[in-house]
Amino acid sequence: MQKIWYALFVPLLLFSCATKKESPVDKLSSNTPTLTLTQANLLAQLPLTCLEIEYPNKPNETLSNKGDLDEPHVLHPAFYGCFDWHSSVHGHWSLVFLIKKFPTLEQTDQIQELLARNLSQENIAIELAYFEKAGNASFERTYGWAWVLKLAQELHTWDTPLARRLEQNLQPLTDYMVNAYINFFPKLQYPIRVGEHTNTAYGLSFAFDYANTVGNESLILLIKESVQRFYASDKGCPISWEPNGFDFLSPCLEEANLVRKVYPPDDFNRWLKDFLPQLTEVNFTWSPGIVKDRTDGKLVHLDGLNFSRASCLYGIAQTVSAYGHLTKIADQHVAYSLPNLLDDNYEGTHWLGTFALHALNESRKTEAAEEK
Repeated sequence: MQKIWYALFVPLLLFSCATKKESPVDKLSSNTPTLTLTQANLLAQLPLTCLEIEYPNKPNETLSNKGDLDEPHVLHPAFYGCFDWHSSVHGHWSLVFLIKKFPTLEQTDQIQELLARNLSQENIAIELAYFEKAGNASFERTYGWAWVLKLAQELHTWDTPLARRLEQNLQPLTDYMVNAYINFFPKLQYPIRVGEHTNTAYGLSFAFDYANTVGNESLILLIKESVQRFYASDKGCPISWEPNGFDFLSPCLEEANLVRKVYPPDDFNRWLKDFLPQLTEVNFTWSPGIVKDRTDGKLVHLDGLNFSRASCLYGIAQTVSAYGHLTKIADQHVAYSLPNLLDDNYEGTHWLGTFALHALNESRKTEAAEEK
């Protein structure tokens, strides 16, 4: 099976497979990757394989009594697969993204059937009831919340009858997440600057994308106010301290990526020069995160870090042309971790495909910006 995967993935990995044998990592190629139909067919297999796999499963439940114990598919009939709730949500996003971008995907019928089955009105009602239950208000705050809005955004911009039905089915949970943001963030006195799920900037970034897409002015205003309150005065982010041992997000870059979405380009440029002055140097280098054991579910986070770093760097480069040199660093990060989507370790395969897709999509936007 692995030989087949490598054969299919050769077009995407020509620049990266060869470099995996090279050391040090600064010898990696700097060719910006692109996503083709062939690779899309392969990447679709990752969520298709795991979205209906219930075990192993990592619940994050608050138990009020023994009656709260149940199997994942009972508690979360829409999002029970792919090891944990949030990975299931962004696995669904991956399929919507791929089928929208590539309508001739080989398994289109299977994907549509799975989406219709999982994102049914009945299943979403049960998911919503779980969040509304006493003690569950902080469940998946804010990483899972953000991915629900990312999924809703992808459905909203997919112009098919199925998309309209799925968007409508998801809407009660989407509305809950919007209200959760609006109710929670005024109470959050300080931002959470970590490299994992609770990172405040990451959660706000996806929410801002959603709010802009659907024109939710209340959510847009909340996020703009939060950015000013949390980040406007930040300077000298200690990027040399990154990464921590099992980050999958860069605290410095996630903050910069959010601010560049909210501020006008000139204001962002001024802010970034104070926040990360190293990035202004055209010779700035930054090595990808190194993973020494991909069977360890925490250590493999660093592959995700490489993809999420790349997404942020591509975004910064497309926002301010003076930072175009960051594209090469983003390419190097993708090149290091892309081959690792092919291994047999469920700890990584259940979620890394989503992060790779997001990085590849941002690289496409960067290329389009450069062409203009």
